[in-house]
Parts: sequence; structure tokens; C-alpha cells
Amino acid sequence: MREIADYLASGDIDADTVAGMGVPESYKGAVVLREDTEMFSGLPSQSRDPAKSLTLREVPTPEPGVGEVLVAVMASSINYNTVWSSIFEPVPTFGFLRRYASQVPSAGIHDQPFHVLGSDMSGVVLRVGAGVRRWKPGDKVVAHCLSVELSEADGHDDSMLDPEQRIWGYETNYGGLAQLSLVKANQLMPKPAHLTWEESAVSGLVHSTAYRQLISRNGARVKLGDVVLIWGAAGGLGSYATQLALRAGATPVCVVSSRAKADLVRSQGAELIIDRAAEGYRFWSDPDTPDPKEWKRFGARIRDLTGGDDPDVVFEHPGRETMGASVYVARRGGTIVTCASTSGYQHQYDNRYLWMGLKRIVGTHFANYREAWEANRLIAKGVVHPTLSAVYGLDDVGLAARRVHQNEHSGKVGVLALAPRPGLGIDAPEFRVSHVEQIERFREGDAHDTVSG
Repeated sequence: MREIADYLASGDIDADTVAGMGVPESYKGAVVLREDTEMFSGLPSQSRDPAKSLTLREVPTPEPGVGEVLVAVMASSINYNTVWSSIFEPVPTFGFLRRYASQVPSAGIHDQPFHVLGSDMSGVVLRVGAGVRRWKPGDKVVAHCLSVELSEADGHDDSMLDPEQRIWGYETNYGGLAQLSLVKANQLMPKPAHLTWEESAVSGLVHSTAYRQLISRNGARVKLGDVVLIWGAAGGLGSYATQLALRAGATPVCVVSSRAKADLVRSQGAELIIDRAAEGYRFWSDPDTPDPKEWKRFGARIRDLTGGDDPDVVFEHPGRETMGASVYVARRGGTIVTCASTSGYQHQYDNRYLWMGLKRIVGTHFANYREAWEANRLIAKGVVHPTLSAVYGLDDVGLAARRVHQNEHSGKVGVLALAPRPGLGIDAPEFRVSHVEQIERFREGDAHDTVSG
């Protein structure tokens, strides 16, 4: 593994050399263990610590099967599904692995007593399985997280509707928070040449998700002039949603939780910002009782900012905490597009505002390959930029996940795997120069930049 890491870090990568390198029998991966699934039993979600369950272990290297690719991972990132997996909520992920192995004959290798997590990755193709034509050893790639069998008719118009659609590194094994990773060939996309390994690794899941929610025909189809309410606008999903809304000619109304996050969002070009902490919005009187008066106060604040307009589109992902307000404030005939539900899956809202206001709730979940490819293309062209804030080493993956769980971050938190330090992997330095301010906007400095173990 050290030979592979040293060679790939040099940057001068030759396909024949990579193809001729040996593949180690095992590698380090960030895992949760089946035997630990009850370790947080009885504890509320916020008291469960990912750093206690998510550990670095040596795991056997899988052999790529038909249509599969083994990738040497240079960097990855923390998504909220890694947090869910590490605190074993809403259910332990080992059930997903067991079902995958039982339903797909070639997937038996995924049912293990360990689960290698991670749904983002940048790296270099190391080996390809039979039938792989688009990719070869030595290719620099990023991965999106849709793993799909496409053996049913339902998936051929939109692969997200396939009954055997899964999220790689969450509902499958051998994810991206590791030195090596196993993916399907149709998960791969070209690495943006002007970005570092860690910058390239953070956009795949959240940007593709935001693209489908806002831009795609499968989401809200945001258009020129729309008012778009964006919850958590300085976070992983929200930081990309803000950029997409601006690039589409819409007017984002960005909800944040601190003055520092407001400044970050403002630096992206957004002008209408609500600091919900400073303005004291509390959408629930108690854990079981929503407070419609707060929905109305919030709606009045939006109208004050927009000159009287209600949101055409609400970009909804916090879930239980905010769904009642989202349904209330959307304009008559407007759209609430929802995913994730990081504050809770059981939503409560007043249906009178939905049906009498002719509003729509659209559920979205990640993105299909075409949507992910288009989202990655926007990154590669410098139209949308990664929002990487901090970088951890693979040895500290539990601490990185804890930080996301406690919402102590802005944008995305990256994790180095085989890349020995931040800043490597840039192949288009001239193009980067004109975008470097935007690329590094969310960066906190080197406080968490560490060398991977």
C-alpha cells in the first residue's frame, strides 16, 4: 500500500505502471462493526458519539466483479449518512448489507461483520472487472454514490426509481472512507482537473442531491426569477443549493444559524439572509406541539426581505424541525422539495396550507447518473465550487464524523486517505488561479489538516 500511495502522490501517473502494481491483500478502512450495534442503546441521538463506533480497521481487499472497479482512494468526505451509520440510526446498516447479498447473487461479498462507510471519493483506478470499457488503470476519478442494478424496467427512465437502487457506502459495503474502494463502473466521473484530491472528493453526494432537488426535471425545476428558500444555507447541501440558485438566476433566501455562517453565504453572492438563531425562531412550543405563530413570523420576515414575495421553492432537508414552517411559507402553487430529514423523519404540518394553497411536496433522493454527471461538469467548469471547510486524516475519521453530527462545521468536511497531505492532485493550475478565491472560501485554515495514517 505504501508503494501505491507514494507513486500516486507524485502526480505523474502512468497507466501501464498502475496496471503493473501489486494489489495488497488488505487495506485500512473506516468501519462500524456488527457486534457494536447496541453500544448506544437507550441514548438519544445527540448523545451518541461517532468517534466511539467508527474506527480504522484492516479489511480484506475485494476483487472487482463484472462491471466493477477497484479504486485507490486519495480523499473522501463525511456525509450525514456516515453519521447515521456510525450511531446506528434509524437502523443499523448491516440489514442493508444482508439484503443486498441475498437479493443480488454477485453481491455476497458485501455481507460482512464490518461495514466500510463513505459515500464520496476521489482517487485513481487501480483495477477493473470484466466488461468495464470506459475506465482503465491510472484514470483520475470521482465517484457518485448511486449503486443500481438496472435489472427492472422501473429504473430505465430514472435509475433512482429502480427497486434495487442503493447508496454506496451506506447500503453497500467497501465505501470511500478507506484506502481502497469498490464501486460500479457507472459510478465514476472524471476528476475536476483544477481541484486538489480533497476538494474533488467533497461534492459528489451533496451537490448531486442539490442539483436534482433544484434544477432537474425530477425536482423543482428552478427558473430565472424564482425565490428559493434554502434551509441550512452554509451547510453541506445548502452551500451548493445557494450556488445553484444563483447560477439559475433565482433569488435565494438563505437561512443560517450564526453570524459567521451568514458571512460565508453572503460571500457566495447571496443577499437575503435570515440568521434564525439571532432572530430567535422556535417552530415548536414543546417537543410535541408546533407553533404556527412562529411560522407566520418567519413568513413575514421572508416577505420583508423579498419585497412581498413568498418562496416559489423551498429547499427542505432539516425535516421535522422545519417542515411545518416550510409548508406554510411556500407561495400559493409553490413547491417544497425535500430529502434527508436530519432533525427527524416524522414530519408534522398543517395540511390546510398545502391543499388550499395548491402547493406540492416533492420527495427527492440523491440523483441518477446523468444528474450527477451534469453536477460534476459544473464543478469541472468552475461554475459551482466545492465548499470544503476542514480536512482530517483517515486516522481521525471518527472525530470528523462527530463534528458533522454536532453541526460544528460549515460546508463539507474532507478526509485524506492515500493523499499524504492537502494540496495535491492539481492538474490545471492556470485554470485554478481564476477560481481559487471561490474554491477556498469555506476553508478554515490548517487547524485540522493532518497526514493520513
